[in-house]
Formats: sequence, structure tokens, C-alpha cells
Amino acid sequence: MAKPFASSADLADKTRSFEELAEGVYALTAEGDPNVGAVEGEDFLVCFEAMATPVAAREWLALLREHTGKPVRYLVLSHYHAVRVLGASAFGADVIVAHEKTRELIAERGAEDWASEYARMPRLFKEPASIPGLTWPTLTFGDRLTIDLGGGRGRLELHHCGRGHTEGDLVAWLPEQRVMFAGDLVESRAALYTGDAFHRAWASATLDRVASFGARTLVGGRGEVARGRSEVDAAIAQTREFLRVMLREVGAAHERGGTLKEAFQAAHRALEPRYGAWPIFEHCMPFNVSRLWDELDGVERPRVWTAERDREVWARLQS
Repeated sequence: MAKPFASSADLADKTRSFEELAEGVYALTAEGDPNVGAVEGEDFLVCFEAMATPVAAREWLALLREHTGKPVRYLVLSHYHAVRVLGASAFGADVIVAHEKTRELIAERGAEDWASEYARMPRLFKEPASIPGLTWPTLTFGDRLTIDLGGGRGRLELHHCGRGHTEGDLVAWLPEQRVMFAGDLVESRAALYTGDAFHRAWASATLDRVASFGARTLVGGRGEVARGRSEVDAAIAQTREFLRVMLREVGAAHERGGTLKEAFQAAHRALEPRYGAWPIFEHCMPFNVSRLWDELDGVERPRVWTAERDREVWARLQS
């Protein structure tokens, strides 16, 4: 029997967990749905990630408003994917911050990604008609940007750690509290999506850079909050291992002149015992292997995913 396309059959509501990680530092997780967060400044908020639609974002903001009424000054986007950015209009942020490469990717493929992700994960797009259009950053940077939180609250640092999940991923780092929002560069007990990734760089220098901060609390892109150095290290290690297994299995199939389908089967077989029951594993694997195969063929930048290409790859590998 053919498997349902991507996450199209995942229609059940998820249990949400709102947590205060440190004074004025908040996270919302939801059983493998995309995580979001917020940090209080003296008289403003910095929100991290925007969710898929304004309606979905307003549900998160309603929970946040039970703890603080401060206005949102900064909305930080960790990368360009539609489920992370299209709810931005709900925040009324003065400034929308992203890496300069994220802005380039929105311009290049934002519309295609919107259509692709809506078809892959329809449940996340609550009332899609509420989306006013593509989300455009109003402030971009290349390496590092620091936000002074004021009132003795310290600073929030935004860092580009290298190419990984996309070309433009960033992390948000609170050095005083040693809390990191890592976006999809790290997942905690959730499978990885690597369809727009740079596998070699991500598995090596980029994750090395993420680990070098020495976070004691880490909010990944999906999954539970990692608390304490052992859990943080474990989240980074499981992310790295997923990438390394993919590189090994797909690389071996490519080197021996095998087919894309053989590479998919080998990678799936190797990863499934540990990661198969975790969120979005089956959803992601055809797109992950297809991107890595392109990399091994010398395709430097990821090809654009469209709703039509998604279905073609799925039918070829997962059906």
C-alpha cells in the first residue's frame, strides 16, 4: 500500500507545552511540530519563528500574552521555510530579522516553497487565506547581530554558524542564561529535514560551531527542550549522527553506481531503527536523499522544491 504523501495524513491536534526556560525566556513545543520562542527585553519582546499562518501565530501569541503584554519589537526568522515565516503579520513587529541568505532564498523560491509546504503539511496551515503574502525581512546580517535587551537583562546574540539546514540558518543565543534557540540546525528526538541542506558542512563545522557555545538549555527546531549539558550534547549528537549515516549510506550507493532508489532504501534501512518512530521521519526521507544525491552529483545549491516535484520524488521513492 502506498504511504500517504508527506504529512498530509497527519491531521490530529498536538499537545502543546508552554515553558519558561529562564526569567522572561519562553518556548512552545508541540509533539514534533515546529517550535517557537520569545525573550523579554526591558519594554519589548523578541519573538523567534513566526509559524505557518497568522491564525496559528495568534494562538501562540495568546499563550504568550498570559505572561507578558510587552509589544513585539523584533521577530527573528531562523531560516526561510514557509512553516516558519508566513505567520509573521500577526506579530506586528517593528523589525523582522533574518540572515542575508534567507532573504535571497525568499526572493528566489519563497512562492514555490509556500505551495510545496502547504501540500506537504496542510494541518500546520490554519486558515491559509489569512496569509497576506511572502514574509520579507526588514533587517538582515551576515555573521552576527546583537540586540541589547535593556534594563539589566543582558543581550541576545544572533549568529550564522555556517551552511546547514539551509544556506541562511541562524541561532539565537542568550549568553547570560546560556539558552540557545537553534532553529532546525538541531532537533531533539525528531528526524531531520535536509531537502535544502549542505550535509557535509552541517555535519562538521556548523554543528561544531553550535556546540562551541556550551548551551545549558537548547530549543531545537522540533522536539522537546534539551535541558542540561548532557541533553544538549545528546541533541547535537543525534543530529550529527543522522547526517553522518545519510552521508555514509547514500555516498556508498552513489560511489558504486547504484540508483537513487537504492540509496533511499539503504539510508532508510540504516536510520529507521533509531529515528523511524520520531516525528516527520517518513515525510522527510525521500526529499533528504534526493538532495544529498544531488550534492554527490556536484549540484552545489539545492534545486527548488515545487509541489509538482515533491509528488514526483515521493512517487519514485516512497510509494
